[in-house]
Amino acid sequence: MPQPNEATQKRRIFIVDDESGFTRLLKLTLERTGRYIVREENDGTAAWLAAREFKPDIIFLDIVMPKIDGGEVAQKIRSDPTLEKVPIIFLTAIVSQRETTREIGGFPFLAKPVSLDAITACIEEHLTPAAK
Repeated sequence: MPQPNEATQKRRIFIVDDESGFTRLLKLTLERTGRYIVREENDGTAAWLAAREFKPDIIFLDIVMPKIDGGEVAQKIRSDPTLEKVPIIFLTAIVSQRETTREIGGFPFLAKPVSLDAITACIEEHLTPAAK
């Protein structure tokens, strides 16, 4: 029986943040593990269409962005039948690591700065068995 293509086994990670240096560094770091295909988007207004085209397994989304905030982007993604089940994790600097709640607006979050270990643990925790 043929082995699945290596690219089909890699998880598809979509990062939306207006800080291009942050998204680029995170993209390169995650791709270097050999386990992920990563797409970055630095314009919140383009995020929904980019997500539809990319078909991610999980989305990391900044909250504070110009033009449109992460909450609005998340709601647009949730209202799309092709994306509604994709886990969304907020990445934000507006809260600290010491926060006791782990959700903002019903979505889990990671506080920036964030480590690669925290990101990869979050990916494993939030992906459904069907996506793995």
